[in-house]
Amino acid sequence: MSPITIIFYFLGAITLASAFLTIYSKNPIHSAIYLVICFFTIAGHYLLLNAQFLAIVHIIVYSGAIMVLFLFTIMLMNLNKEDEVHKPRITRLGAITVFILMSVVLVTIFIHSKTIVGEYDTSGEDYQSIKVLGKILLNEYMVPFEFASILLLVAMIGVVLLSKKEKTEKK
Repeated sequence: MSPITIIFYFLGAITLASAFLTIYSKNPIHSAIYLVICFFTIAGHYLLLNAQFLAIVHIIVYSGAIMVLFLFTIMLMNLNKEDEVHKPRITRLGAITVFILMSVVLVTIFIHSKTIVGEYDTSGEDYQSIKVLGKILLNEYMVPFEFASILLLVAMIGVVLLSKKEKTEKK
C-alpha cells in the first residue's frame, strides 16, 4: 500500500468516527468539537486530491466561521441538562442501527464500484488558480452562490429569534 492510501484510510476512519461522535455525544459543546475534527479531516481529503485552495477555504469557512456560529447558537440557547429532554434508549438504538446499515450500504457500493477506464476529457484550465475559480463562481455559479449567502443570513436571523427569551409578566 502506498503512503497516500494509508493516509486516506486513516483520515477516512477519523472522519467517520468524529461524525458519529458528533451525532451521539450528549454534550453540545463536545458535538461541536467533534464536528470541527470532522471538518479538518475533510480538509485533509481535499489536500490528498491536490486541491489546496479548497482545503484552506474549507478550514476558514467551515471550521472557522460556521463553527463559531454553531458555538454562539449553543451558548445562546443555554442548553442545560435539567432542561434537556431525554431521548429513550430505543431512539438511540434506532439511530445506531440506521448508522450501521447506511455504513454497510455505502461500503458495499464502494467495493462493487468500477473504476473509470480510458482517457479523461480535460478543458486544460487550472481550477486551482484563484482567478479562474473566482470567474467561475461569480459568472457561471452566481445564482447558487447568492442563494447560499441568503440561506446563511436566514439561518443567522433564525438563531437570533430562537435564542431571544420571551418576557413573562408577573401579576
